[in-house]
Amino acid sequence: MFSKPSVIPDAEQALPGRGEAMQINPIHSVLGTAMLAPFPEDCEQVVLGLGCFWGAERKFWNLPGVHTTAVGYAAGHTPNPTYQEVCSGMTGHNEVVLVVYRPAKIGFESLLKTFWESHDPTQGMRQGNDQGTQYRSGIYYRLERQRELAQEALDGYQQKLAAAGFAPITTEIVAGGPFYYAEDYHQQYLDKNPSGYCGLGGTGVTC
Repeated sequence: MFSKPSVIPDAEQALPGRGEAMQINPIHSVLGTAMLAPFPEDCEQVVLGLGCFWGAERKFWNLPGVHTTAVGYAAGHTPNPTYQEVCSGMTGHNEVVLVVYRPAKIGFESLLKTFWESHDPTQGMRQGNDQGTQYRSGIYYRLERQRELAQEALDGYQQKLAAAGFAPITTEIVAGGPFYYAEDYHQQYLDKNPSGYCGLGGTGVTC
């Protein structure tokens, strides 16, 4: 899960990708729910990047009110990239988690709390020992209300982190574009491989 590039390529520099979507088992191995749309009408979606997506996904599938999760690639240029292409740093994508949740059972603020406290959002193009543009911190919202809440949370958490001696937050808050599913073996990886690698670590500062 290690990589080198620290600059996101321009669209003209990015790898060409392909037109075919990744084929995956559509059923979540933990929750037993479908990872592919259409999702229930009472659900909302958000895509979050907080380092290696193996451990990140587990953080969210354990939350009550989350309908399903899936790992994939977002915020880049290359259509339907492979894991190897993303790790090359030449797709512009971030390793992310799609979180489909029921707002009547879990508020977006609760998802944000898990997001902020599960990683160090001040590290730029890395997360711990994992280095590269695919490990950047990002919130890719689907609704304007999500953007507003995310920005409010960032502003508040920035104050607490600064008081604790941390650098400024580097998290990008961007309107969500295409989400490309990662290869099947990445989905719920830490359920299938309980002793697998997880490089996530928070700051210890509560949100």
